Amino acid sequence: MSSPYLPPATQPVRGVVWGIHLALPLLGLWLLLGQQHLNVVWQHNASHFWMILTVAGINVALGAMITEAARRRRDARLFLVSMVFLSSAGFFLLHGLATPGIILPTGSLGFDLGQQVGLTIASVFAFASALPLGERAAKGVLDSQHFVRAMLLGFMLLWGLVSLVPELTALSEPPPVAPVGWLGPASIPGVLLYGAAGVMMFLLHRRRPSAMLVSLITAYALLAEAMIAGMSQLNWHLSWWEWHVLLTLAFVFVAYSAYLQFRREGSSAGLFDSVTLAATVARIQQDYDQALEELVEHVRRGEPLAATRLSGKFRLNESQVAVLDRAGEALAHERELSERLAALVAVSAQTRVGLPEGELLATALDRVRQAYGDVKIALVSEGRTQIGSRAYEFDGGTPIRRDHLLAYPLTVRGHLAGVLEVPVGRTGHDEALAATLAGQLSISLENARLYQELDTLFRQYMSPDVANALLADPARAELGGELKELTALFADLKGFTSFSEKVTPGEIVEMLNRYHTAAVPCVLNNGGTIVQFVGDAMLALFNAPATQAGHARAACRAALEMQRAAAEVAEEMAWKRVDDVEWPTFRVGVNTGPALVGNIGSPELRGFNAMGDCVNVAARLQALAEPGTVVIGETTLRQLGGGASVNALGRLSLKGKEEPVAAYVLTGMP
Repeated sequence: MSSPYLPPATQPVRGVVWGIHLALPLLGLWLLLGQQHLNVVWQHNASHFWMILTVAGINVALGAMITEAARRRRDARLFLVSMVFLSSAGFFLLHGLATPGIILPTGSLGFDLGQQVGLTIASVFAFASALPLGERAAKGVLDSQHFVRAMLLGFMLLWGLVSLVPELTALSEPPPVAPVGWLGPASIPGVLLYGAAGVMMFLLHRRRPSAMLVSLITAYALLAEAMIAGMSQLNWHLSWWEWHVLLTLAFVFVAYSAYLQFRREGSSAGLFDSVTLAATVARIQQDYDQALEELVEHVRRGEPLAATRLSGKFRLNESQVAVLDRAGEALAHERELSERLAALVAVSAQTRVGLPEGELLATALDRVRQAYGDVKIALVSEGRTQIGSRAYEFDGGTPIRRDHLLAYPLTVRGHLAGVLEVPVGRTGHDEALAATLAGQLSISLENARLYQELDTLFRQYMSPDVANALLADPARAELGGELKELTALFADLKGFTSFSEKVTPGEIVEMLNRYHTAAVPCVLNNGGTIVQFVGDAMLALFNAPATQAGHARAACRAALEMQRAAAEVAEEMAWKRVDDVEWPTFRVGVNTGPALVGNIGSPELRGFNAMGDCVNVAARLQALAEPGTVVIGETTLRQLGGGASVNALGRLSLKGKEEPVAAYVLTGMP
């Protein structure tokens, strides 16, 4: 695993090398001042002037770039950094103009003092630039920037006037033979300010690593060393030339770092962003976030990326704009592909839902149009497959191309069932996806029709819970079962035999259907599973096959609802009949306990049922119940908890039971 990236001056080895490079000039200065024979004199006025002029020009260019960055970002720190470079450049230029033989025939006091004064002024800006300025302080700096520039320019003009006009002031006169004694102590504050600025910039770099910050730290350190070297006042000696070189290196180092960053990023827009104040960094990040959101929104809507506008906002070059355009096209195509794959997934999900055919096609068409455009679907009608005026006759599964449209056959069990018409795609992948979509829609259509058949041929012949369990897991149809606590509900019609003797078979069927039509929803709405209809009797289970909390309460609630529904049916039919035949009345028994639940029968014919003492007792309680009542066992009553209204029947002797069984008539429950 590779080590994490650390910027320069953060990596330990580079930090040591960086420190050695900064220490070497001071070591060389100490050596030159300590060994006078090495500190030779070399005076070459033209070289001095052109070196100063070149470096001052570089410095002004840097200051102008940072000034523009400060204006664009509205950042106080960048403004102060720009003033470091502009004040240094101005006094460096004045120092160059004071070179003997350029304006003045000989050296002057201004020539000796000018650069130290300029560096001292620059050190104040450097120190201020490293401060963590708050919002109010930063606003104050920006509000006063024009005044600060004017003051600096006025002071430089004044200094140039008094130091370059012959015989105007002492600054334009030749310097005294002895060094200026107060110049060294006067330079110490500037050195300290540069040092403090470098330390604060380094702390900022630790929080926000940046090569440009390292460049500024180095520049501030070299400017401090240049002030130290200038304290010797040994004009034209090697120690004197050293501070010129250090000053030059300070400016060139920043310029070179800016050049490298420009080469790497291809734009000057963000060269100095890492130097800005925290508030500016947050604002820049917000701008980038907004641009990213804009880019994502363009891609989401499938629109062009407006790379030209982004180019103006972030100053991208032509190559970057071209790359952004290509990336936008790729993202748009990727988005389109993702949308179409998502549409396929959505249609596939509907395959499992079992929607009615019409609803399935309407929902699928609405979803597919979001990804594929103007898609149309038509089913076979009267042996014809037609969309509008366009009729289609397919040869196998080969699609038909007409102008800008492609038509794919939809099949059910190998027979043509309809047609899918989609706009022609731009690539072969689009056509492959459209063919896959047609196949998926065919599967969905076939499944919808199969579900419709199941509703008629399967679900209506057994409880919905059992049907759903078998559809989800066909292995549940195997013979066998499991021991499970459940509540069994037995119901039959008292008086059914005598009723059957007095009416026609058609009336018997009508009566049973009316009663069961009223009773079945009472069971199903309370989560029960009906496992048997035997003549006038019905067996329902609660907590089987689906697990159900509070199954005893659900069964009792269903039993009471059944009696109320049956009473309404009997009352309704009573006034319709003209004979004296009395309609049967439901009696219900409910009992809770363990039972064996599962598929019982043979490999050829089987049914879902429950066997055990719990079920037998429910049947016996139903047989003892009075018409129109519900009789429950003791276990069921305990699980009902408080609030149930019952009448105790005592302990009853039931057929097949050695011990009497406590029974209760349930009259109501909360």
